[in-house]
Amino acid sequence: MKRGFYTIMTAQFFSSLADNALFVVAIELLRTQGAPNWQAAALVPLFALFYVALAPFVGAFADARPKGQVMFISNAIKVVGCLMMLWGVHPLLAYTLVGLGAAAYSPAKYGILTELLPPSQLVKANGWIEGLTIASIILGVLLGGQLIAPYLSHHLLALDLPFMHTGVNTAPEAAIAVLVVVYALAAWFNTRIPLTGVTPRPMPTNPLALLPDFWRCNQRLWRDRLGQISLATTTLFWGVSGNLRYIVLAWAGAALGYSTSQASALVGVVAVGTAVGAVVASMRMRLDQATRVMPLGIAMGILVIAMNFIDNVWVAAPFLVLLGGLGGFLVVPMNALLQHRGHNLMGAGRSIAVQNFNEQACILGLGALYSFSTAAGVSAFVAITLFGLVVAGFMALIALWHRHNQRAHPHELERLLEIARRDDLHG
Repeated sequence: MKRGFYTIMTAQFFSSLADNALFVVAIELLRTQGAPNWQAAALVPLFALFYVALAPFVGAFADARPKGQVMFISNAIKVVGCLMMLWGVHPLLAYTLVGLGAAAYSPAKYGILTELLPPSQLVKANGWIEGLTIASIILGVLLGGQLIAPYLSHHLLALDLPFMHTGVNTAPEAAIAVLVVVYALAAWFNTRIPLTGVTPRPMPTNPLALLPDFWRCNQRLWRDRLGQISLATTTLFWGVSGNLRYIVLAWAGAALGYSTSQASALVGVVAVGTAVGAVVASMRMRLDQATRVMPLGIAMGILVIAMNFIDNVWVAAPFLVLLGGLGGFLVVPMNALLQHRGHNLMGAGRSIAVQNFNEQACILGLGALYSFSTAAGVSAFVAITLFGLVVAGFMALIALWHRHNQRAHPHELERLLEIARRDDLHG
């Protein structure tokens, strides 16, 4: 791997670390303010809101300037969102702004991989960057849980700056102040990312002109025989995984009687398995083999439903590791295949924006459904069952879709697989 790849990984680690810690802290901030449960559940879809609303623009924005610069701007937006929480703005509104920063960050983060590395290293690069992202999720949720725990929060609140009144008076506020520093560290690493030598694609003078271009890019990926399968799979996976973070927290509270701080550790346990699965997939899978992992998605759905029958943490921990491992092994080759097809069809930034639009729209839709269900009094156990059925059912439909393509368009599919095989072997 080129040296710049490791700088990207480091910047991504700290930014993702703060994102995941902030999720836990925001839940606790809402709890201490006496907010209803549906507001905590709404954090997930609101974080996804700008991914969907700005999808036609952020990809072109990422392609129009050096991607390290785009990542720096995105982290600065996240810092502003954190500061808004400290200034008393409603946590849902401030967290939505952090989602804006994440929406702008993602096309640059993934798009720079296809600019910096040859296709033969995409699966490996995705494995490592996803593995590191998962590691940051593990450490992030643990960090968030520890920052709001009584022991550490007591020491943070005891700190005082001379001649300055910070206005930080509660454990969640002290935790947010720490995360501002983490985001700032990520932004500094963004400034160290080297230029890739790829000529930027200028944005049109009229931003609305991007809408038909984005729609055409979206159609192009959905009509591609490999792009449509990989996009459908990653859309479903991230749609469910994005909401599973909160569902695991709710399940741990209902089934195990855990507090937010204690339950955050179980989210990290899922991420441990995902990291292992991602790294194993990066070493064993090739681009042209990506579609073989679809049965793992059906197995994931069945395992999600099985969570309802677990009420012991010693059974829950290895079970959640297995669940995460299947997800990691599923998403890495599919994500690499999707990046490969998108890069060939329309360019890195635009293809990642299309991917984000579909995945985050799924997160937004499922998250909104879960929030409304929570407001209506539906238990975590019923929600888990519904999510498991959605995963298993839709993954079965995607597998049937791919099988139909193999029967109806064998020559076109073989040509696309040969391109992936050739690029994977020869870069």
